[in-house]
Amino acid sequence: MFFSVALYTSLAIFLLGLAYKVFNWFRYNPGNITPGTPLGRLWAFIKACAAVISSRKVFVLLKALVVDVFFQARILRESPLRWVSHMFICWGFIFLLLFHALDHFTLNRWVTPYYPTLNPFLFLRNLFGAVVLAGVILAVYRRFFMKSRPLLTNAMDKYVLVLLAVIFLSGILLETARLTSRTEFAFMVADYAGLEEEYDKEEIENLESYWVQEFGLVSARVGRPFDADALEAGKESHEMFCAECHSSYKWAFMSYGTSKAIGSTLASKLDKERVISSLWYLHVLSCFIGLAYLPFSKMFHVISSPVSLLVNAVQENNKSNPLNVATRQAMELDACTHCGACTQRCSVGIAFDVISNVYVLPSEKIAAVKALAAGRWLDEQDLATIADGFYLCVNCNRCTEVCPVGINLQHMWFVTREALLKKGIASYYMLSKLSFPRGLNRGLLSEEDYQKPLVRMRQELAAEFKRIDGQGAPIHLSHLDPASKKRLSLSLQGATSSACFTCTTCSLVCPVVANFEQPKQALDLLPHQVIHTTNLGMLHMAIRSSMLWSCLGCYECQENCPQGVKVADVFFELKNIAMDALGQKAIAHVRS
Repeated sequence: MFFSVALYTSLAIFLLGLAYKVFNWFRYNPGNITPGTPLGRLWAFIKACAAVISSRKVFVLLKALVVDVFFQARILRESPLRWVSHMFICWGFIFLLLFHALDHFTLNRWVTPYYPTLNPFLFLRNLFGAVVLAGVILAVYRRFFMKSRPLLTNAMDKYVLVLLAVIFLSGILLETARLTSRTEFAFMVADYAGLEEEYDKEEIENLESYWVQEFGLVSARVGRPFDADALEAGKESHEMFCAECHSSYKWAFMSYGTSKAIGSTLASKLDKERVISSLWYLHVLSCFIGLAYLPFSKMFHVISSPVSLLVNAVQENNKSNPLNVATRQAMELDACTHCGACTQRCSVGIAFDVISNVYVLPSEKIAAVKALAAGRWLDEQDLATIADGFYLCVNCNRCTEVCPVGINLQHMWFVTREALLKKGIASYYMLSKLSFPRGLNRGLLSEEDYQKPLVRMRQELAAEFKRIDGQGAPIHLSHLDPASKKRLSLSLQGATSSACFTCTTCSLVCPVVANFEQPKQALDLLPHQVIHTTNLGMLHMAIRSSMLWSCLGCYECQENCPQGVKVADVFFELKNIAMDALGQKAIAHVRS
């Protein structure tokens, strides 16, 4: 009764959790860029699946299934040690599930007659258990003892490792206790051999002696040395009653080895204290808890990661239905295994040592994306901390390239930054090089969403400088700190501006300039004019121009300059000079 209640309860929790997670795939919308209802997204996903199955892309899907899901080639490319650990846990667990947990539905139907105490099942069960345990040990070693860039371990990581260890250690100890138990032997003799202590005492003792000699049974009733005739009689009884359903326990190398290690004295005490029933309850309950906990833990990736890998194999951001892109990103939130591969390769991960903001690390950003996508309430301090972490990114794409479950992390960071911009967080976003990927993805945004941060940034600058024209005119900084020009010329990047001879190459290759039919009216100054006014000492004209604040930081100008002027870097320094002037209140007054 207890077993049935526990099983159905854990199964019900698992199914409810699974349904909730899958529903969130069609409800969550990271970045809120794509509109659409859950039902509309579900229908779009079903149509996309049907289209893939009926097209040549089905072969791409099959390749991803074999290479990325079954063989886990992405993990192998990222780390051979992690691949071994993951393969051990994954396939060891799958085979344990088939050969042990679900043997009533698998082996019991495939093999006739089936007895779990026969070989090869006795040996394989121990082998797969040992494989999983080895994988868990490697995972613990990698996470807690390998010295590398910050690999943070959260509570969920610990819970999962502890739960796996409890499940498999309790299983090994349970089988060990059963191998050495005189009580279990007595039950078996009564149930299967039909022998009774009152009438078959001698035959039972002979069989018991044989089991102590050959099977590792621990018994206080019989002891070595054994009489040869008694062992021969016990062997005959074994072959008559037990051989059909029992192989030598020595094949259960882990359990048998453990039984030898604990010794007969401790084994006898464990048998008397009814440890077997306690271990059975511990093992079964931990398995049921693991099943119920699976949808709510990082272990849910055993379901979501294969789905994410398959969807990523056939989906393209620029061509697929935006509704399906949003659904894929919601799947990716659950597919993350918190393995830390992205953090290991992050170009700016080392900054965590200085500012201690966990959101600098890609592996920790996912939690923030989930919170924002779920609409969870976050105060201004939390949002500011998240924004700081997300903006410290150089868009090197390393995190996406090494992700073992194929998450497009770079695009995830893009949509999250857009969500933060919509909330009004970090209005000086355009000071960073993040404006370049934003420009590349401009087609994903409405014109209003694209322009809004730029307009807000300029308005806040204008308010700080007490500009009174208030009609959207360019910022006019006529009394900028005189030392600013000198400061610009002192840096290696800024000093290159003097080499400019206004050939206009930078303006000709600039994608921002090319975006406007009348760039001069829209941007106030063109890139070569910004550099020229800087050389003339008219920094206020350069800083007030829309060109400076619309720059994407793509470095096209800098890479094509025949004079080697660090145009993009000069732009960044001009922005920083303006921000420094704001912070120090270096402006006495502003004249329009």
